Amino acid sequence: MRFTRVRVENFKCYADADLRLDRGVTVIHGLNGSGKSSLLEACFFALYGSKALDETLEAVVSIGAEDAEVELWFTHAGGDYHVERRIRVRDERAVTAKAVLETPEGTYEGARAVRQRVTDLLRMDHEAFVNCAYVRQGEVNKLINASPGERQDMLDDLLQLGKLEEYRERASDARVGVKRVRDGKRDVLENLDQQIEAKEDKDLHERLNELGGQVNEVTAERERIEDQREQAVQTRDDAESVLEEYEEKRAELDELEDEIAELRDSIAETEQERDELNERIRDRRETLSEKRDELEDAVTESEVEEADTGTVEAKVDELEATDDDLQERIKEQSVEAQEHNSTAESLREQAKDLESRADAKREEAAETETELAETREEIEKKRAQLDSLDEKIETLSSDFDDAPADRASVSEHREAVASELDEARQTVTELETTLKSEREALEEAERLRDQGKCPECGQDVDGSPHVETIEEDRERIAELEAELESAAEERDELEAKFDRTEALAETATKLDQLETNRETVETLVEEKESGLGDDEEAIERLREEAEELASTAEEKRAAASEAEESAEECRNVVAECNQERQEIRERIDRLERVSTLLDEVETLEEAIERLREQHDQKGEVNDERRERLADKRERKQDLAGQFDDEKVEQARNERDRATEYVEKADARLEELEERLSELQSQVGAVENEIEELEGLRERREELSETLERLESLYGEADDLQEMYGTLRAELRQRNVETLERMVNETFDLVYQNDSYARIELDGEYQLTVYQKDGEALDPEQLSGGERALFNLSLRCAIYRLLAEGIEGAAPMPPLILDEPTVFLDSGHVTQLLDMIEYMRDDVGVEQIVVVSHDEELVGAADDLVRVAKDSTTNRSSVEHVETGVVAELAD
Repeated sequence: MRFTRVRVENFKCYADADLRLDRGVTVIHGLNGSGKSSLLEACFFALYGSKALDETLEAVVSIGAEDAEVELWFTHAGGDYHVERRIRVRDERAVTAKAVLETPEGTYEGARAVRQRVTDLLRMDHEAFVNCAYVRQGEVNKLINASPGERQDMLDDLLQLGKLEEYRERASDARVGVKRVRDGKRDVLENLDQQIEAKEDKDLHERLNELGGQVNEVTAERERIEDQREQAVQTRDDAESVLEEYEEKRAELDELEDEIAELRDSIAETEQERDELNERIRDRRETLSEKRDELEDAVTESEVEEADTGTVEAKVDELEATDDDLQERIKEQSVEAQEHNSTAESLREQAKDLESRADAKREEAAETETELAETREEIEKKRAQLDSLDEKIETLSSDFDDAPADRASVSEHREAVASELDEARQTVTELETTLKSEREALEEAERLRDQGKCPECGQDVDGSPHVETIEEDRERIAELEAELESAAEERDELEAKFDRTEALAETATKLDQLETNRETVETLVEEKESGLGDDEEAIERLREEAEELASTAEEKRAAASEAEESAEECRNVVAECNQERQEIRERIDRLERVSTLLDEVETLEEAIERLREQHDQKGEVNDERRERLADKRERKQDLAGQFDDEKVEQARNERDRATEYVEKADARLEELEERLSELQSQVGAVENEIEELEGLRERREELSETLERLESLYGEADDLQEMYGTLRAELRQRNVETLERMVNETFDLVYQNDSYARIELDGEYQLTVYQKDGEALDPEQLSGGERALFNLSLRCAIYRLLAEGIEGAAPMPPLILDEPTVFLDSGHVTQLLDMIEYMRDDVGVEQIVVVSHDEELVGAADDLVRVAKDSTTNRSSVEHVETGVVAELAD
């Protein structure tokens, strides 16, 4: 994988930056706080979104901006990729407004989908990316400071050994699940054995035979009683047939009497209805006569000569057609009037708008004329300001006439003087410290001598050869005092010289600012003078356009008056048509009155005819009823002679005796049925138990087979769990051995002539450093620079192992080092450069990105990017330095 381009907008300290990245070693260089690390954070954020941030989304949006955008282009496994993320701040809360990843196989949208796809592509999430390829600022000692367990988790995750642990846990879960099921089946099998034994103890088949004999006895008794009951039922049914026949004739006789009475009533009621119908017919005839008189009068008032429905309808249709024509004409004239009104209104609005625009043009011309005068006055003021600036520039430039440096070299001169001053101050400080130490030693020596002791060894002074050294110490102190006085004088002279240089540097800065201001004022004067002619032409043009607009407005008002006159003519035509329609409506109403009376006369005639038909129908119905009444009276006389009271009484007695026997037989049969049902239930229960026993035996056989399969499955799961654990341990040991070899190769490169022999990484990821004499050291016992190089060696070895040891050569992300020299002195920085060169040339890392403020790292760059921050706007910018310039900087 290789980053090819990154673009940011309103991201942290960047308003807008676009940077292309090439193969090899890219060094992003600049002062501390200039925004170098922010470029790497932008790349990291583009890949993993908010998961890549140690802060909130709001913190990455530039102060005062509402949106921030990051774009990253990269190649991976031969394909081109582009990811874009946008953050939007609303109500002091930032949200991801856009997250899109364009890939060769398609486009992914949404923060989660993009992050998941990037994780799949690189085979590492954001934490693995940091632990492997991205050594962030301040985290150079992260792996050393981690505990062995934390280090093991990091490296196992990077080497994807966590998958094997996941599979082992799954196999363990499966084994536990199989064991749980197997134990449950064993309990069920034991319960089945108990149930089978309990049922076999009941001797179910013998019990079934005994119950079968009892069922046969009860069945025979029930059949005998059922035969006798059937005979009794036959006797009862015969007696009831006789009684039913008697009751039927009795009921028929009663029914005949009721029907005869009902027929007499119906005949009388119908005759009354016929009288009422005669009365209604007379009323309808009188109404019909009145309607015919009204119809004759209406025909006389109308336009038709006779009361004919067809003639009336034809005349109405003719008048309605005329009315429709008038209505259509009214509609046309109304629409035309509305159009004329709209045209007039539109023309008046246009005239008003044109007049308003003319006034605006006149006002704009007046304002432009006023502004022109003001611009001329401002130009005169700016010319005076230019004269003043020229005087100030000339005055300040005179300060460099006798100066030790000109304006171009004053900054370099100030830095040289500052360097000399620092050295002089350091010399004074060192001399003061040495002089103080010598004086204290002299005082101690004199005190010992006064006590009769040797100044150096503290022995008795007699015979000591060291007493004479006190005089030598006094001479040494005098020499130091003289050197200190000379060094102090030189420091004072340099301080005065530095103050003079500082003043010259400030003067140079002021001159730069004055010259910039002068250029700005001069440019402004030229711009304003160049626009004077355009303003005069604009004033003349505006006044001409105002006159043209006023003239057009007057024409629009005249056209509006003509349109209003045309609208009034259309309204007059509409009024005439409405008057004509009113007359037609009255004629139609008179014709419709004739049509209505014709319908009423026809309706009355039809009603009279229907009433006559009803009167005749009711007479026919009464004739039929009189014939039926005669038939029913004859049938009544026949039934009255067919009754035999003695036969009826005998039938009642036989029915009562048979009914009593049937009731007793039913009671006995119910008892036998209950007994039989009880016996059959017992038989069914025994048969069910026998069937259950067979089922239990079958289930036991099936369960035994299932248990055998579960035992086998449990063993397989146990073997699988052990296999995954063993495989993980073997792979970890192989990776540990490979990683230990690669760490030693890298560490040997940077410490080949030093005092360290080798590094040991055991199976628990415990790190130990061995010196040349064989003494073991914990990495934390190394110095700051050694510890930083040790950790960088470990990180580079991990990167190399991932690139070479997972499914062959893997497309790894760029190796990113953010401020790796923080804990390194000059000598260790040189070793770091050797490591970077080794990773690029020997390991073959396609892209290495180093962020540093250290000038020594420039020499390792194939590609150099300068980052600077504007102190006025507090915004950073990036600049690509050409390859040739990089070589010159390295030299």
